[in-house]
Amino acid sequence: MKQQMAAGEFKAKCLSVLDEVQRTRKEVVITKRGKPVARLVPPIEEEEKPLFGRMKGTGIILGDIISPIDDLVWTGDEENLR
Repeated sequence: MKQQMAAGEFKAKCLSVLDEVQRTRKEVVITKRGKPVARLVPPIEEEEKPLFGRMKGTGIILGDIISPIDDLVWTGDEENLR
């Protein structure tokens, strides 16, 4: 069941309410004059992706990337490119 709390009470106990939501993983509805105005919910736990391989599957290879280009001669100078 959702816990409800008046805005004035939330203001006075803000840090302890944050700790409670983190600990219990239950949301708190903050009300003003008996009507809901906000919800305090715990964050969704996301698994951390590893550094290496996080871009796997996001690139597309178009064409042959192994065979040499026939009409390009590399000499080290830009001027010698055909």
